[in-house]
Amino acid sequence: MSAHTAPPSKKKRKSIEEDSIPTPEFTKLDHINLTSHSGTFGVDPIPVSWGHPDPLVRGPVICTVRHSSQRNAIGAHSGSYCVYTGLAVAAGKLNPEYVPNLKLTSPVFDIGPHSSWYDPKKIASIDPFGHLTTDVYSSYLNKGFDIRPTIAITKAHIDLPETREAVQSGRLKPDGKVLLPSGQSIVSKAAIEPVWYLPEIARRFGCTETTLRQSIFQMTNGMYPELITRPDIKIFLPPIGGLTIYIWGDPDTIPDEDIELTCRVHDECNGSDVFGSDICTCRPYLTHAIEECIKTAQRGGAGLVIYFRKEGRSLGEVTKYLVYNTRKRQEGGDSAENYFACTEQVAGVQDTRFQALMPDPLHFLGVTKIHNFISMSDMKYNAIVNTGIEIVNRVEIPKELVPDDAQVEITAKVFHGYNAGEAYQGIDEDELKKTVGREYAYDKPEGGENADGNRGNVVQD
Repeated sequence: MSAHTAPPSKKKRKSIEEDSIPTPEFTKLDHINLTSHSGTFGVDPIPVSWGHPDPLVRGPVICTVRHSSQRNAIGAHSGSYCVYTGLAVAAGKLNPEYVPNLKLTSPVFDIGPHSSWYDPKKIASIDPFGHLTTDVYSSYLNKGFDIRPTIAITKAHIDLPETREAVQSGRLKPDGKVLLPSGQSIVSKAAIEPVWYLPEIARRFGCTETTLRQSIFQMTNGMYPELITRPDIKIFLPPIGGLTIYIWGDPDTIPDEDIELTCRVHDECNGSDVFGSDICTCRPYLTHAIEECIKTAQRGGAGLVIYFRKEGRSLGEVTKYLVYNTRKRQEGGDSAENYFACTEQVAGVQDTRFQALMPDPLHFLGVTKIHNFISMSDMKYNAIVNTGIEIVNRVEIPKELVPDDAQVEITAKVFHGYNAGEAYQGIDEDELKKTVGREYAYDKPEGGENADGNRGNVVQD
């Protein structure tokens, strides 16, 4: 426990629980209430005091369908996957009144509490108590409340061909603790669903809470009317992907500034991370980071990869592939000079990842110092250090790991401000203009002439 106000003892907590926890009211699921305005008869959400160090005073996040009058969050659990839950109910495969058995689901290792949990400026996009539901909110569960965890914590083995290759080449040496002779590495990991505290989200984006609510309401075609009708409810579970935390080494060392911490914050790239596309540096950078995390853990430190579901700079995979087509079909073909302009042409914006929320899982883990940051992104670097976390070393991707056709990406990014490190010095306007990708000839018939006059199959990414 940090120097912040400690939660009350279990004995004192018990008396608080007995005095303050209401009786659950169960919603009948055979009818639908279309509107729910603050002050309406029967609407009595469980109070939430975001940032309070005592989880019972802070209050549980209640966003299930069984307590509509006491629900204190807008949205639904599991993000976009809640639609699949609806399909399962509609198909008669899932009883809508089913309540999960959480008795054996508690975390297999501890995270927190840390002082950052009680500061909305540090954590406002996840529930720091989201993995402790069966512990700190057991009395609510015992009374019959349907409260779901938003964080799950477990352990696993990871088997990557790049790690096996590193063992075979001698770059990594198995120790039987972090890295097995098979090339498998042993990790601790946490899956996290987003839980947004709207007042702080608005502050970070420099707008009013009203503007934030209206923008999300409008851009989702009115998907969540309570954003407009329920200003008294401040928590929102958005229909977006969450994140996964992977830890090599002892998680308990992460808050200790004197123990080495290597970290990469990685945004999902399915085409590269899973299928090995050679047009970007995503998988090579990810696997390089994992290798560095393993080495750090073997030195007695910890390695950390935070994997966000932000496909295509949060523009989505469809938009990303439309951008790919534009890049490859533009006059002169794929080029570093027009790399960002093509995204703007299709999406109207270069990037919607907006790193203002990204540091939250670092604060959830108690991170105050990163010794090795495996990233070239100034947006990520600035977002992290601006929240008070120190970064000592910034590590660029080694040149030999960049695929040939990813030279367009790496050149454009460094020219436009990504940290060049020692490996990418001297990328100027001339280098930008002369860096081009391979000829794709999308609009030539297969077996026809390519741009260079040669005949052959069309090259696909």
